[in-house]
Amino acid sequence: MSTLTATVEAPPAGPARPAYRVTGRRVLSSEWAKLWSLRSTWITLGLGLLFLVAFGLIAASRYKSGIDSGRLDHDFARSTAVSLSLFGTNFAQLALGVLGVLVTAGEYSTGMIRSTLAAVPRRLPVLWSKAAVFGLVALVVGTLGAFVAFGFGSGIVSGTPAAMSLTDAGVVRSLLGAGLYLGLVGVIGTALGALLRSVAGGISVLVATLMLIPGLISLLPSSWQDDISPYLPSNAGESMFALTHDSTALSPTAGLLVFLGWTALALAGAAYRLVRSDV
Repeated sequence: MSTLTATVEAPPAGPARPAYRVTGRRVLSSEWAKLWSLRSTWITLGLGLLFLVAFGLIAASRYKSGIDSGRLDHDFARSTAVSLSLFGTNFAQLALGVLGVLVTAGEYSTGMIRSTLAAVPRRLPVLWSKAAVFGLVALVVGTLGAFVAFGFGSGIVSGTPAAMSLTDAGVVRSLLGAGLYLGLVGVIGTALGALLRSVAGGISVLVATLMLIPGLISLLPSSWQDDISPYLPSNAGESMFALTHDSTALSPTAGLLVFLGWTALALAGAAYRLVRSDV
């Protein structure tokens, strides 16, 4: 009687599957690609740059016409080429802040955040990368717009009491401060989008924080206004790029530190919810 012995052959070994690791550089690269793949990115960044330059030129032109006609508005009496050129900062901050909200809250609206966090299980690198990428982009756009607006605006007001050049004291610091302020506004928008996970909610809180609350503070008693107003995000940010400061305003360094504190607070809230809550 013979015994049959079956020989089990191992399947041929295929090529080894490459091991992919989640690294900070790869997460940054992914967020960079996602940012520029959206049409809204190009449109909103273009609007932010347009607002910054166009409103600065409009303010400079209005000042020049007031000087020439001898009927200068009281609001423009103490204007400088820097303050006129940066007149559009308040409008540009809305465009860049709204885009920051869309960068994070938009993924929650579409459900893409599930795929993102499945690829990056630790979660927090996603938030840091989104904030860093968009903050850098907003910084570059804001700084570029500030220098372009000043370049044209200073030419318009040349020969007037507001005339200034880049070599004058504080001018470069103010222009760089405006760019840094807009970059941090973009980071705050990104944090609010991750914290609230709603485009409408994030935009509402952003607008209220930067524009509505300062107006409501004016309804408080004067003694309270002097104690509270300088530390509001918008007022602290404005002191970062203001050429001159009165006794109630923060210095540029103090304004930067206060605004960095608000930015860190927004990021901390977003990080806490990202880690503690399901998507």
